[in-house]
Amino acid sequence: MRRRWPVLAATIPLVFGWTLAVAYPAAAHTGVAGPGGLVQPGGPVSQLGLPGGGTQVGAWASPTGTAPQAAGGGRYTAVSSSNWAGYAATGGSGAFTSVASSWVQSAGHCSGGNQYAAFWVGLDGYSSSTVEQTGSEVDCAGRTPSYYAWYEVYPGTAVNFPNPVKAGDHFSGAVSYLGSNQFRLTLTDSTAGWTQTINATLPGAARSSAEVIAEAPCCTSSGGVLPLTNFGTFGFGGATVNNASLCTPNPVAITMPETVVSTITNCGDFTISYAGSSSGFAWLFGYPSAF
Repeated sequence: MRRRWPVLAATIPLVFGWTLAVAYPAAAHTGVAGPGGLVQPGGPVSQLGLPGGGTQVGAWASPTGTAPQAAGGGRYTAVSSSNWAGYAATGGSGAFTSVASSWVQSAGHCSGGNQYAAFWVGLDGYSSSTVEQTGSEVDCAGRTPSYYAWYEVYPGTAVNFPNPVKAGDHFSGAVSYLGSNQFRLTLTDSTAGWTQTINATLPGAARSSAEVIAEAPCCTSSGGVLPLTNFGTFGFGGATVNNASLCTPNPVAITMPETVVSTITNCGDFTISYAGSSSGFAWLFGYPSAF
């Protein structure tokens, strides 16, 4: 668990072939005990850009200097991050009022040690200091996976739901802005037969982004990103932003180390695959293929 706004390393507006480094402030507060040990929310920004700049930045590289075709004939912008992988719609303050998606909880392949992987939908956090999000997670303690579901209205702490979660459960999650600083976060596990709805107040939320994300939570004892659970291939489906298909706002594609993010199909479906640290760095959009 312990989801923070992204530690974005470098933004790449690929159509124009140039690189702009971006960094956001880190958060810090008390540690929280998780299934794999003590998880300390927040942490420092990690700069993943290569020395000297160029088109190859952090966990992503494009031999052609172009990104996949987006809705309406444009091209997706791509960014690398130390802790997020997926897609984010971005805009000005107040631009986003809802985000939703469905997914099946992947099994954790635990090889020893502590690893963490969270999957969620949310508003804010891409370029602002608040996040309103809900999702599921698989953490490893040694060779034993642990599954659970949660919500977080950051800068508040993450809260685990008491309901059971297991690999293969079918989830749907949604976050909506109700007006007057009010948010509604809803998570349903249709396999286990439960739904949790949280109404929360958060003054000052920018509502400048909406995300569908897999995350490697923060923090290690030195403030870095925690080891990522091997979750195989994880699929988000039917994703929507502002009650329209995910591809409509030409979202930013985000990748983090050890992952491969697919292009969006059917205007709302995509996958995130665990590539493993042995690959050196992950390649966005499957070029070249890691499998």
